Amino acid sequence: MDESIGLYPLHRCKTIHLVRHAQGIHNVAGEKDHSAYSSEDYFDAHLTPLGWQQVDNLRNHVLAIQLLNKVELVIVSPLLRTIQTAVGAFGGEEDTNGGDATPLMVANAGNSDRPAISSLNSPPFLAVELCRETMGDHPCDRRRSATEYKALFPAIDFSIIETDKDVLWKPSPRESLEEVAARGVEFIKWIWTRKEKEIAIVSHSGFLHGLLSSFGKDCCDDLKKELSIHFSNCELRSMVIVDRGNLGTDSAETTNYPGKLPQGLDNPSG
Repeated sequence: MDESIGLYPLHRCKTIHLVRHAQGIHNVAGEKDHSAYSSEDYFDAHLTPLGWQQVDNLRNHVLAIQLLNKVELVIVSPLLRTIQTAVGAFGGEEDTNGGDATPLMVANAGNSDRPAISSLNSPPFLAVELCRETMGDHPCDRRRSATEYKALFPAIDFSIIETDKDVLWKPSPRESLEEVAARGVEFIKWIWTRKEKEIAIVSHSGFLHGLLSSFGKDCCDDLKKELSIHFSNCELRSMVIVDRGNLGTDSAETTNYPGKLPQGLDNPSG
């Protein structure tokens, strides 16, 4: 048997589109002086103007490959820079008929200097704490209250965030790579409880690196290296995750056909 190739039932697979947020103000400051990441000046950092240009470019790519027609759910880390990236890249169309679709983002949310973004014909958006950035030490990774986000991003579902205030981020110690990797595995297992088969996930470089470091051990060295490469700002990578342990509960949505004969005698036509 050739073990370099795997064959799996389609209904045991999901496609995920992993996205790192666009450039934030903390990225610019941190590249000049790494200690800036520990500054309160960058609490819940928002996108830079260049970051928004990156979002526009990703949006054009998403439309060009018709990804927006395939994604059934957008999962987003509840921080300004990830939410801004998510709604900019996967948000709805401009409502030209004077409708009142709930906005995914109100105008100028998070010092964006951007118009409101509609939820018209967009996939649903769900904020999930499990895919937040490495926590601890860096104020840029501490979130605002869920109430504040709801006012800025009305069409996003924050219902599974358990506390209004951020109780997960602590000044110290900062999460280790092993802890982030374990959170990533927990997140992927949670993905299997969802009914959607194609999901976009907008998160952070540290979390995505930790998540991917938990996988690929059954792959060749080149694929392991590919998984370990850090994400650039606003980079998108599409992957397939496979349920090899029968963890999934929903196998109804499939292209399979049972091929049963119709009831009764199989009489020849006259």
